[in-house]
Amino acid sequence: MKRAMAFAATVLAIAMASGAHAADHQVQMLNKGEKGAMVFQPDFITAAPGDTVTFLPTDKSHDAESVKGMLPAGAEPFKGKMSEKITVTVDAEGVYGVKCTPHYGMGMVALIVVGKPTNLAEAQAVKHPGKAKKAFDALLAQVPAN
Repeated sequence: MKRAMAFAATVLAIAMASGAHAADHQVQMLNKGEKGAMVFQPDFITAAPGDTVTFLPTDKSHDAESVKGMLPAGAEPFKGKMSEKITVTVDAEGVYGVKCTPHYGMGMVALIVVGKPTNLAEAQAVKHPGKAKKAFDALLAQVPAN
């Protein structure tokens, strides 16, 4: 009996330790936020490998989708459904670009930096429409150098 309880305690401790370090970063999808109209709030997220980022449809008619060319090697592209919550696990180190598909040209973008920004140069080279270019330029300027 003592052995079984000790084993159970060990398994529980390992399970709690492995999940204790992962964080969930909450991002609201808004028609109007602190930085103006059609925004992710916050729009700059610093995360650790294994963390999750949850995009919340606070206002309707928004989604969250990865931007082609703005994902680190080994990261899976993602695309949420309109007006639905999506949770993304960020395992690979690097820069993740995110857009709201219908409001991309209006500058509704976000940047997730996980660990070292291993793909920063590639992310900086991606072309964006309308106000998204200015928004990404400002977000990419916040990324600390390797």
